[in-house]
Amino acid sequence: MCGEDASNAMPVRRETNICLKSGWAAHPCHFTQVRDSVYKVRLFQANTAQRVQGLLCPGYQWGNRVIFGKSSGPEFLQEVYTAVTYHNKSPDFYEEVKIKLPAKLTVNHHLLFTFYHISCQQKQGASVETLLGYSWLPILLNERLQTGSYCLPVALEKLPPNYSMHSAEKVPLQNPPIKWAEGHKGVFNIEVQAVSSVHTQDNHLEKFFTLCHSLESQVTFPIRVLDQKISEMGLEHELKLSIICLNSSRLEPLVLFLHLVLDKLFQLSVQPMVIAGQTANFSQFAFESVVAIANSLHNSKDLSKDQHGRNCLLASYVHYVFRLPEVQRDVPKSGAPTALPDPRSYHTYGRTSAAAVSSKLLQARVISSSNPDLAGTHSAADEEVKNIMSSKIADRNCSRMSYYCSGNNDAPSSTAAPRPASKKHFHEELALQMVVSTGMVRETVFKYAWFFFELLVKSMAQHVHNMDKRDSFRRTRFSDRFMDDITTIVNVVTSEIAALLVKPQKENEQAEKMNISLAFFLYDLLSLMDRGFVFNLIKHYCNQLSAKLSNLPTLVSMRLEFLRILCSHEHYLNLNLFFMNADAAPASPCPSISSQNSSSCSSFQDQKIASMFDLTSEYRQQHFLTGLLFTELAAALDAEGEGISKVQRKAVSAVHSLLSSHDLDPRCVKPEVKVKIAALYLPLVGIILDALPQLCDFTVADTRRYRTSGSDEEQEGAGAINQNVALAIAGNNFNLKTSGIVLSSLPYKQYNMLNADTTRNLMICFLWIMKNADQSLIRKWIADLPSTQLNRILDLLFICVLCFEYKGKQSSDKVSTQVLQKSRDVKARLEEALLRGEGARGEMMRRRAPGNDRFPGLNENLRWKKEQTHWRQANEKLDKTKAELDQEALISGNLATEAHLIILDMQENIIQASSALDCKDSLLGGVLRVLVNSLNCDQSTTYLTHCFATLRALIAKFGDLLFEEEVEQCFDLCHQVLHHCSSSMDVTRSQACATLYLLMRFSFGATSNFARVKMQVTMSLASLVGRAPDFNEEHLRRSLRTILAYSEEDTAMQMTPFPTQVEELLCNLNSILYDTVKMREFQEDPEMLMDLMYRIAKSYQASPDLRLTWLQNMAEKHTKKKCYTEAAMCLVHAAALVAEYLSMLEDHSYLPVGSVSFQNISSNVLEESVVSDDTLSPDEDGVCAGQYFTESGLVGLLEQAAELFSTGGLYETVNEVYKLVIPILEAHREFRKLTLTHSKLQRAFDSIVNKDHKRMFGTYFRVGFFGSKFGDLDEQEFVYKEPAITKLPEISHRLEAFYGQCFGAEFVEVIKDSTPVDKTKLDPNKAYIQITFVEPYFDEYEMKDRVTYFEKNFNLRRFMYTTPFTLEGRPRGELHEQYRRNTVLTTMHAFPYIKTRISVIQKEEFVLTPIEVAIEDMKKKTLQLAVAINQEPPDPKMLQMVLQGSVGATVNQGPLEVAQVFLAEIPADPKLYRHHNKLRLCFKEFIMRCGEAVEKNKRLITADQREYQQELKKNYNKLKENLRPMIERKIPELYKPIFRVESQKRDSFHRSSFRKCETQLSQGS
Repeated sequence: MCGEDASNAMPVRRETNICLKSGWAAHPCHFTQVRDSVYKVRLFQANTAQRVQGLLCPGYQWGNRVIFGKSSGPEFLQEVYTAVTYHNKSPDFYEEVKIKLPAKLTVNHHLLFTFYHISCQQKQGASVETLLGYSWLPILLNERLQTGSYCLPVALEKLPPNYSMHSAEKVPLQNPPIKWAEGHKGVFNIEVQAVSSVHTQDNHLEKFFTLCHSLESQVTFPIRVLDQKISEMGLEHELKLSIICLNSSRLEPLVLFLHLVLDKLFQLSVQPMVIAGQTANFSQFAFESVVAIANSLHNSKDLSKDQHGRNCLLASYVHYVFRLPEVQRDVPKSGAPTALPDPRSYHTYGRTSAAAVSSKLLQARVISSSNPDLAGTHSAADEEVKNIMSSKIADRNCSRMSYYCSGNNDAPSSTAAPRPASKKHFHEELALQMVVSTGMVRETVFKYAWFFFELLVKSMAQHVHNMDKRDSFRRTRFSDRFMDDITTIVNVVTSEIAALLVKPQKENEQAEKMNISLAFFLYDLLSLMDRGFVFNLIKHYCNQLSAKLSNLPTLVSMRLEFLRILCSHEHYLNLNLFFMNADAAPASPCPSISSQNSSSCSSFQDQKIASMFDLTSEYRQQHFLTGLLFTELAAALDAEGEGISKVQRKAVSAVHSLLSSHDLDPRCVKPEVKVKIAALYLPLVGIILDALPQLCDFTVADTRRYRTSGSDEEQEGAGAINQNVALAIAGNNFNLKTSGIVLSSLPYKQYNMLNADTTRNLMICFLWIMKNADQSLIRKWIADLPSTQLNRILDLLFICVLCFEYKGKQSSDKVSTQVLQKSRDVKARLEEALLRGEGARGEMMRRRAPGNDRFPGLNENLRWKKEQTHWRQANEKLDKTKAELDQEALISGNLATEAHLIILDMQENIIQASSALDCKDSLLGGVLRVLVNSLNCDQSTTYLTHCFATLRALIAKFGDLLFEEEVEQCFDLCHQVLHHCSSSMDVTRSQACATLYLLMRFSFGATSNFARVKMQVTMSLASLVGRAPDFNEEHLRRSLRTILAYSEEDTAMQMTPFPTQVEELLCNLNSILYDTVKMREFQEDPEMLMDLMYRIAKSYQASPDLRLTWLQNMAEKHTKKKCYTEAAMCLVHAAALVAEYLSMLEDHSYLPVGSVSFQNISSNVLEESVVSDDTLSPDEDGVCAGQYFTESGLVGLLEQAAELFSTGGLYETVNEVYKLVIPILEAHREFRKLTLTHSKLQRAFDSIVNKDHKRMFGTYFRVGFFGSKFGDLDEQEFVYKEPAITKLPEISHRLEAFYGQCFGAEFVEVIKDSTPVDKTKLDPNKAYIQITFVEPYFDEYEMKDRVTYFEKNFNLRRFMYTTPFTLEGRPRGELHEQYRRNTVLTTMHAFPYIKTRISVIQKEEFVLTPIEVAIEDMKKKTLQLAVAINQEPPDPKMLQMVLQGSVGATVNQGPLEVAQVFLAEIPADPKLYRHHNKLRLCFKEFIMRCGEAVEKNKRLITADQREYQQELKKNYNKLKENLRPMIERKIPELYKPIFRVESQKRDSFHRSSFRKCETQLSQGS
């Protein structure tokens, strides 16, 4: 039904529907001869004449058709019939009837039920329907809908005319009387349900609305509310009770009528009322009711909340519904004068100053005059009483004494006099109630402070709008009393936040929400109130929080969250006076007096330049919010302790967000505006420089001297800069490893390091300021800085270069692969859940478990960064389209170019400033280091063009200093320039060629020869050949020809040897490129490639720098193949090479004495000791001038080797490496590194203890190559080291497949056996590969020293493989004819080595006779038994497995058959006596070990294995009895005496052994 809500101007649709369900009572209702029944339902309204008529409802075209029809019929019906119940005297009707009630119901509306009997066998002339009776149900009772279950009586006769005036149960006696079924008992059960947006159906709400209605309109007292009659004298009391009981209402109707309830309560809180001639004040009751309702709504689990925990209903109410309460005026009767109380008589609470109130609130309630229970100081109290009394006298002619007094409606009137300040305003009353609330009410107000703050702000804004105060001064908009209340509220909320933070952890979340609510409240006040007043509130907040919190991370975190919200204000720049003078200030829409006056502070030009980059007190006073933010940032960066990293990230993010908003703000597009904004942020530069030691070190472990070409997985793991807006906003982490390099320009201190993302955001802020600041100011600032500060700036620029390196575009194929993998993971989890029967409930419980927070990004509760959530970033990263990836790559590239150009400008400023300084040599080194580092990163052609131009200018101006002081930097420069000479871009190549030639020319001019540069260029090329993945030989050859053309056309140098030396250098470089071609032919053959690199490295034996370079190249290749042990050995060789030269240059006891000191690591290292004094000239030609030929370089190489050894599982070698490192660290007092070193040693030793026999070392194979197709490899044999648990078919398939691709699969054949190869029987057109599994071989004396599992798998040079054969030529035969050939191979070097294959230099063969084969087999079985018996802790399964193989019934014939073949009879050949006896002793030990194993197994078995133990014991005894005669049979010839004892003079001859010998001799004689 269409109607209109009385509380709103706009029409809304409100409907009331009821639903009926019916049936007979439990006891049968007996109608005579009635068993087939039906009833119909109609809705009627009786008129005043008591005549029954159909309801004519306005707005309905069907008249009284208000019953919903079925789908097969019309939409609305006038009446409805139920189905017929057949042969049932107590029927149940299951029909459900839905009726649409009219909007205006009266007491005459009722439901009429008519009951019929249906004749199944119709008689002639008789009706099918026979009327049985009637019943009815009034719709309203006491002005309320009747709902619920009813049991109605049924009248058997026609109803009287006035039946609808009473209920069916309480019909008075009629004349004639009504005949009832069952004596007027209830026989008809019916259930009525109502769905209404008009009728509350809640007693508490009904009472409240009824009483409010009695005040709003003219009613006659007493009034009826439910079953209660209320007089005018009791109206106030009942209204207070109804307000208090509102919170007891059911949740569903309370939610449906929430906005009406709140509107009425707010109106009661500000509307003066006169009830029975007395002024009534409901403000406190109304406020407490609102608080209770807010608490109930928040605590309900059925109502939704937003991500900040705010109830959505309340949030929607404040945003869409709330308006200032309209003040109702009473409507006096015509002709009756009405005197209302003077509105000036409104008084609330006695007040003191804001500070006094805030202090008293913590202890006692403030005295109130609006609360009748409290005494207070009343201003003009007599006048108030007089007005009330006069209003009573004047109103005696009125019939009504209860009404709303006229009050403030916040509507300006041209004719009305100015409103006195004492009139009630909603915002003033709300603030007052928040101030004076106590107990649970106050706690709830603070808990849900956001709701009351939003109400305050919106009411204040509407008040300013309604009173037309938008153009008035901010200080005059609100009263002083209201501002005192606001001060009190802020102070009390701040105290409550501090009190919650010192409580356990569970209260922190509530404190954070209150802190955010307070911040947004002050944020909004900045647009409404005097800004100087709000700034004082902010200052008091910070001071009060500092005084009450001792936990620094928590304090800084709360204040940062508070400030970042305030700083997001749209007029943030104006609030901070960024314009510095009044002329340039943008017009503020609502300028405050304090803002206008503050522009008269000291101007920008009067400040000292140096102080402009520091956070001074003057700066904090003039730029209040920015000063506070910078203070918190500096405190967060300087703080230490648990949880400080999150605070630092939050602080940097706040500043970064501010600058991003400035950069995207269309109001700040003009350059002159950005200059002033950058000037506002200049102190941030000083803060960043102070935080330099804390910045993330983006360099990788090898100090990034050369570009690393890691695997695709590693490069992908690094990630790319994820940008969403250009130039200013940074994205995801790089996840780069840190090298832990401590910058030399900084003092030692323990710092809390920032992560990569935080560092990147901080660097973006720094570069944005440097770009937009006044460049002349920057140059003046740099010129006044000391050298230490300039070095800090250079260190900062170095980090910036690495921070903004362009990482390339992520391929769409890889993205689709990741999405596919993600879907597979989801499918796997689903299958797992189905198999486990976990279901949705288990998944939900798992997500709710601690640590499974799906939305960690929502904890920050930031209004302007709601999109910054972890789950969203992860999904976006995986589900990006190709267009999005292209756009992201474009943005990332532009950001990298822009950042590096800003860095380049800064370096040029430093170069210009350093020209006048004495310390320009050190500064030039720093500048060159940054430039070289930028060339090492992926750069755009735009940047490279400018960078090379800067380099050439630097060389031309400071060439002498560079070549003399910066040797290492010059080498890096040569390396990077040569690398760009191989670029595919013509522009880049031409710039690089010009730079390299200029470098050579100035080097020659400085020293008359450029041997050092030649060496550096040669080493750089060698490094590029081995490392650079994008190295292009053809492009480099073109560049070399271009350089040669430069030298030929340089007329100024034609009379010098310079052109000739350049030509020689270029010829040498071409020869190196030629060797590179051969290496690239074997790129797919890793073993051959390493052999070539090894050969080239060996050819540089006399050039330690180049040999070191190639050893590092080999280490990198091994690392890519995950051959970590070989990579570590390459670095050990490099370290030994460095140690050789250091021992000749420096005489320190803590340094290794050449390569000899490395013998415990590997015996192969001695090959690095071939250098001599003749080949070493470290002071000439720049030999050994690299960074690794220093003590720190030596330590770095050894530390990298130790890490690789640890990764490869050789923990014992880690100890040997650190034995060389620790003395050097101790000599240099590197205690921090010593701590780290010993912790690594501890982890290595722990790994030895925990993983000793679980470690898997390499597997070895002998590989022989036969055939002319192999070239130099023909008839060569190697021992290959393969990963652990590599099977023979695996390496066989790998080599066969590889050489099949090289020569053709039909020309490659693998020899299956290990017999010697007869080359004459091989096909000369084929390539043959023989692969045999080999094991390490040790002599018996070696086994004494090789005790541990590691020692038996380290430093291996001898290997053995066995070949079974018979004399007839068959590989296998009977036991007595089975021979075995043991072949022992000796390699050139010991494994592990710097290669994975080593050539065989010696081969030895030993043929074992059948009895010797049997002896070896029995020794192996006995050894297996001994190992199983002595294993700690015991392993019952292993023991039983070995025991079963020795004495089990199924294998008894194995050992027994060997004994019967070789021990049954004494051999006839005396040469076999000793073998026979040795085998007999082996069996004797074997049977003894079997007995020990059986006994140990008896102690280890459980009860269910006793039968198994008895079977083992039985088999053991049987085997022992069968072997006993053969074991006890001895060969007499072996026990004849060796000498006779003829003298007994020496006491030593009386030993038991000799006495036994003497006795045997006497018996023999």
